[in-house]
Amino acid sequence: MKFNEIYFFLIFIIKQNYIMADMYRPVPIDQEPKRNNRFVLEFPTELGIESYLVQTSGKPSLTIGATEIPFLNSSTWVAGRSVWQALDITFIDVIGPSTTQKLMEWVRLHFETTTGRMGYAIGYKKNLVLKALDPTGVEVEKWTLVGSQITSASFGSYDHSDDGLAMVTINIQMDKCLLSA
Repeated sequence: MKFNEIYFFLIFIIKQNYIMADMYRPVPIDQEPKRNNRFVLEFPTELGIESYLVQTSGKPSLTIGATEIPFLNSSTWVAGRSVWQALDITFIDVIGPSTTQKLMEWVRLHFETTTGRMGYAIGYKKNLVLKALDPTGVEVEKWTLVGSQITSASFGSYDHSDDGLAMVTINIQMDKCLLSA
């Protein structure tokens, strides 16, 4: 009788350990996850903005509308217009030539504050390239942000009690985004 109790107890323990082992999500060693800090954002050379100045960048985001087709007492839905959402990019503001100055040159292609004139889209829309990198620095994902334009720019703030880095943030709107890898 004692033997049966021990036997059933051992079977119970083994089953519990098996169930507990299934609760952990195994990640195969051959599937390295992408990391948030392994990226490079490249700008056209005529802007003079270096990739190492970029601290943060959003990734492309797409919204696809739904179009209703009503018929009698029901509806069917099909894909509607798609819109690429704007994304934020934050830069370290360095001295000489400052990041602020370089970004203001791009802003001036959109709108000249002094004269009030607007620029042509061919002049201010730029193609940016956002790359994700593996641990060795090899490109594993490439987004081309086609027709990017600045929709807002925040040149940060100053604070005597803060010894942190000065940052500049822009918001860009793209016409479309192309993924290749």
